Amino acid sequence: MSITLKIQQMTIDGHPVLCPECASEAFTLDGTGWIDAFPVRGNCWQSHSWEEPLITLGDLKRINEARTGRERAEDDDTFAIVIGGALIAGTLHPDVILDDVKRAVRDVYWKRIIKPAARRRKNAAKRAIRRPIRTAKKAVAKRTGDTVAAAKAAAIGAAWTAQAGGGEPDPDYKPEPVNACTACEGKGGFDIKSRLHDTTRVRCSACYGTGEID
Repeated sequence: MSITLKIQQMTIDGHPVLCPECASEAFTLDGTGWIDAFPVRGNCWQSHSWEEPLITLGDLKRINEARTGRERAEDDDTFAIVIGGALIAGTLHPDVILDDVKRAVRDVYWKRIIKPAARRRKNAAKRAIRRPIRTAKKAVAKRTGDTVAAAKAAAIGAAWTAQAGGGEPDPDYKPEPVNACTACEGKGGFDIKSRLHDTTRVRCSACYGTGEID
């Protein structure tokens, strides 16, 4: 029969057991045969191989029986046995257990799906709250601005009336044209005498009756 244990780290009486060539602390212990006294070999991840003189196939079986195993994802799979008066202890590479799968599914589901979705809903709710507040602020600012503008216009109008001497404006007053039409001299039309028509005034064709010319 054959047995292989994946060692993450191991010590003998507190002294670390390492690959003799690259000093790697992670390696496998491989034993083959039917006799417990057969030696085992160490093989590191860099393909270095050596014979482990202190550990036999029987000791490898004892280590496998003494391992604590893992019940939860955060547990370590450890071992400790005494061989020839020396304490050999260490940690084995963890085998996958059901809790590892549950944690992986939970973490992926929570971190990549549930948590981002909850964050998006939370941010949307914040925006929904802030939006009417911003709209209300803008409306208040607009009303305030309109009120201030109206007050300024009223003040300017009052000042102009006071400066002009007060009094009601003349309803028949027409302002003089800025650029008077040269054809009608700013009058917008011409008075004519005609026996054929009732109309005695015609519109100036140069300014179209406005009295102003561009």
